[in-house]
Amino acid sequence: MTRPHSSRHIFGAIILIAGIALAGCTPAGSTPESTAPSSSAAASVEPSLAASAAASVEPSAGATSEEPTESLPPFGCTPSVTIAKTTDRAQITDVRVGTHDGYDRVVFEFANGIPDAVIEAVLPPFYADASGQEIEVAGSAFLKLTMHGASKISGDGGVTYAGSTNFEPDFDQLVQLVEGGDFEAVSTWYLGLNGGGCIRVLTLADPSRIVIDIEH
Repeated sequence: MTRPHSSRHIFGAIILIAGIALAGCTPAGSTPESTAPSSSAAASVEPSLAASAAASVEPSAGATSEEPTESLPPFGCTPSVTIAKTTDRAQITDVRVGTHDGYDRVVFEFANGIPDAVIEAVLPPFYADASGQEIEVAGSAFLKLTMHGASKISGDGGVTYAGSTNFEPDFDQLVQLVEGGDFEAVSTWYLGLNGGGCIRVLTLADPSRIVIDIEH
């Protein structure tokens, strides 16, 4: 498939669906801060962003989260999104990527609720938590997802997700999804995008999921 030119999008658009969704627009020329090695989620915020409300989405029972979701709200923009937790410890059980008509999709699935999370626009260099080693992420625009109280390692040392931590699907917009760290119940992931684009973020239940859609 043919990638869109990076000039057709201003970077970064996110909607959070967690009962109420927020949206706005990231202006061209904004410069988010580089990411330093840390288990904290320091927000990288561009100024002068509008906000609007969108309808919440109820997932259908048994829906496969990498498949298109019905009754989706429109794409929008905001500098960063904060997701409120529904559990103190969210065990990651699956990570998936997929592409659909009009958008690419990233899904994080959890065994027992949604963790606190921050999604923000960032610029390289990127560093692994907690080693501090630099991470190379493909793409020309980037998002960082930091989930507090989330891990693929259970409290007793078991592994709840043993799948890939580096996806290179080379979709229209999503070029790479790579883990930046899983340390002290803080899970960090980087999304490398092809020139940026509009994004919406959904939280879904049964099973618990964080879903990130990137518009083509």
